[in-house]
Amino acid sequence: MSGTFKLRHVVLLVVLAIGAFLLLMPTQVEPVAWTPPPAPSLTSGVYADNQRLKGVERVGAADIDGPEALLLEDDVLITGLHDGRLISTSLDGKITKVLADTGGRPLGLARHPNGLLVIADGVKGLLSLDAQGRLIALTTEANDVPFGFTDDVTIDKSGHYAYFSDASSRFGYGRDGEAIIEHGGDGRLLRYDFQTGKTVVLMDKLEFANGVTLGPDERYVLVNETGAYRISRYWLSGPKAGTRDLFIDNLPGLPDNLAFNGRDRFWVALYAPRNALLDAMAAHPFARKMIVRAMTLLPKPVEKRAFALGLDVEGKVIANLQDGSSGNYSPITTVREYGEWLYFGSLKAKHMARLPLSTALQ
Repeated sequence: MSGTFKLRHVVLLVVLAIGAFLLLMPTQVEPVAWTPPPAPSLTSGVYADNQRLKGVERVGAADIDGPEALLLEDDVLITGLHDGRLISTSLDGKITKVLADTGGRPLGLARHPNGLLVIADGVKGLLSLDAQGRLIALTTEANDVPFGFTDDVTIDKSGHYAYFSDASSRFGYGRDGEAIIEHGGDGRLLRYDFQTGKTVVLMDKLEFANGVTLGPDERYVLVNETGAYRISRYWLSGPKAGTRDLFIDNLPGLPDNLAFNGRDRFWVALYAPRNALLDAMAAHPFARKMIVRAMTLLPKPVEKRAFALGLDVEGKVIANLQDGSSGNYSPITTVREYGEWLYFGSLKAKHMARLPLSTALQ
């Protein structure tokens, strides 16, 4: 047997093995066909490429792993890390304190008027942390369906309700790629009542429910649908109370966390721009299932680009912040406006960052 024949035989076996893997490897993902709108341009128009985020500066502690959510209180940043710890850090990073360890993955933070720190933990559910450092599980299920991926939380001014998201009831933390590719609509927007301890579902059938924030005068609550490139709205008061609609559709990337400055602006963190291959495969469940299998061995098809948007209260884009250069601060998963600065958190970065608000709005 010649060496050439042996090589061809080996190559054929490798090709057959790869084919069998892509076609037959067991997976929980059952993709649903859908048709996304054509992605908006990143070369011209309101989402045109730029480098406004190239000038972000490091802030707070360095060499921390995945400072996802963040709060700024009295010049101290509070964030949650990949290993489950909640920490506070001075802006210069010289003083860092561990507040608690949830044993899960803290992804969203909100301060209750009574002083409690409320935590959306991707593994443990909705938690609270009191001044003595005691962690309490507030709620872990709704309508007899356990939370699979508690993602973000916001609290009304009265302290009556916490509004939060369950990104996916089928896929837990760390399986966001599978949930988004499946497009099964198993995300939920929920409301927890601090007085009764009850949790109700405000919206279901969401495509990876992510960032949550209340709007002006708490008339409505917004939730990012990462897997559908849009922000949905649930009306809390007025003639539309109890109904839902779209706040903005066809975003140029995957919306992650969402925040309101309390007056006139929303900030949306975009994990990454949309992927042309995944959009093209949206109507082809079989092909998407093979992509899921391939992702167990290959990196996720995600462009490393810093990306965030500012929206006015009508859903109009008023700030387009990007940086696709080498070494950019990405993925940006949280944007918060405090005073004259925009602060950024990231699911994967090793520090937090900030940018002058004047630069963002110029």
